[in-house]
Amino acid sequence: MKQLKTLLFASLLFVGVTGTTTAQSKIAHINTTELVESMPEMKAAQAELDKLSKTYEAELTTMATELRTKMEQYQREAETKTDEENATRGQEVQQMEQSIRQYQGQAQKDLQKKEADLLKPIFDKAKAAIDKVAKAQGFQYVLDSTQGGGVLVADGKNLLADVKAELGF
Repeated sequence: MKQLKTLLFASLLFVGVTGTTTAQSKIAHINTTELVESMPEMKAAQAELDKLSKTYEAELTTMATELRTKMEQYQREAETKTDEENATRGQEVQQMEQSIRQYQGQAQKDLQKKEADLLKPIFDKAKAAIDKVAKAQGFQYVLDSTQGGGVLVADGKNLLADVKAELGF
């Protein structure tokens, strides 16, 4: 009877230990910001965004210079013009200022849309590579170890090198 109790206790202990080891999840971490910034597609997207931004900045500078020139001209000629002409010129200057603000707002929206259009496929590609590497290595969870990403301890396996290899760089 004592042997039966010992055998029963041993088997319960064995089942409990195996159940706990199989219940443990494999967890890894990766710094997604570092991954995305190191992708060649990101460098190309950033270059395209910089080029577009400089184009908008040049156009805004041209418009601002034109406005400034017109305002200086109107100020010099203000004493020789009638009040009605000065009022008309003032409205023209206000319309130009409003036009510049509208252009600036539209440029900002265009840049944001272009950035979203360029970055979405890059993030999707990175996510797919992370998923593939995690599945291949048997990880159920991959945490983002980006600064401020919520990971306090990152002692698990870092997948950054493996994901970069998957992406071919």
